[in-house]
Amino acid sequence: MIEIYADGACKGNPGPGGWGAWLKAGEHEKELFGGELGTTNNRMELTAVIRALEQLKQPSQVRVSTDSQYVQKGISEWIHGWKVRGWKTSNKAPVKNVDLWKALDEISSLHQIEWVWVKGHAGHEGNERADMLANKGVELVVNKPLNAHVPSP
Repeated sequence: MIEIYADGACKGNPGPGGWGAWLKAGEHEKELFGGELGTTNNRMELTAVIRALEQLKQPSQVRVSTDSQYVQKGISEWIHGWKVRGWKTSNKAPVKNVDLWKALDEISSLHQIEWVWVKGHAGHEGNERADMLANKGVELVVNKPLNAHVPSP
């Protein structure tokens, strides 16, 4: 079982944002983070999970823990209706962040995933670590020189 703890952060919504993920498999662990200017918290929450799942080299059993009900409910409940309706909400509006939802749908189909919601900022070790990484992602984009490139993992 691979444990993934993912989180997003945004200073302003929209504003500079960061994403972070902590992956654990037995004694192995990996930290990931990054950021973007002019983004939203929901985009960063989704990006954190996508970037973490991209690290997996083969189909795996995964538990993804997130403090985002948007991500947890979106991928385990809402997405089925969105796909049937051609990526429209029940109100026939376009699904927000459809590019990221499609990417998450595609990559998550490669694995057996348990989607777990955890309360944010409540002392949960994995969530606190993912939050710290997401904030490092924000700092990365806020503090970089304008002409600097922020590397992707």
